[in-house]
Amino acid sequence: MSATPPPSSRLPGDFAVVRMDGGVGRLIRIGQWLNGDGFADYEHAFVYLGGGQLVEAQPGGAELRPLSVYDGRPALWSTGRYALTDAQRAAIAAAARGYIGVPYSAADYVALAAHRFHLPVGPLIKGYVASSRHMICSQLVDQCYLDAGVHLFSDGRWPGYVTPADLAKLLLA
Repeated sequence: MSATPPPSSRLPGDFAVVRMDGGVGRLIRIGQWLNGDGFADYEHAFVYLGGGQLVEAQPGGAELRPLSVYDGRPALWSTGRYALTDAQRAAIAAAARGYIGVPYSAADYVALAAHRFHLPVGPLIKGYVASSRHMICSQLVDQCYLDAGVHLFSDGRWPGYVTPADLAKLLLA
């Protein structure tokens, strides 16, 4: 698997994890470290729709954006990693489009921390996050795949417990 496949080989339904610089990237790296992921080099994830477009979770809600916003940033791509059918790729892309506008919330990070530290409030927070449809970037990627019937993780984890570092570990395995 190539870390950065040529643009012509990327297909709808592929996902990528990218490095985020600046203060936000540092905060996410610290959060992932506190979550037990170590200091991962990838702090953000998105689903590629094809045609140079992607869907990603952002603080203002999930957005449709041009892939070019990540030109020049280190990225790991799922291209060639999963044997997806055309129908699965279409379903992943459709799911991603369906999540445009879904809000982003600090509760997602609280759920991750509660899960990591085995706090008894975890199920309550998980229920809130699931019912409110809030999603962080890595959760959005995993949920889109689940919506298409593709399980990225064999441990049965809830998509809300997926970090960008978890997705990067899959791609680096």
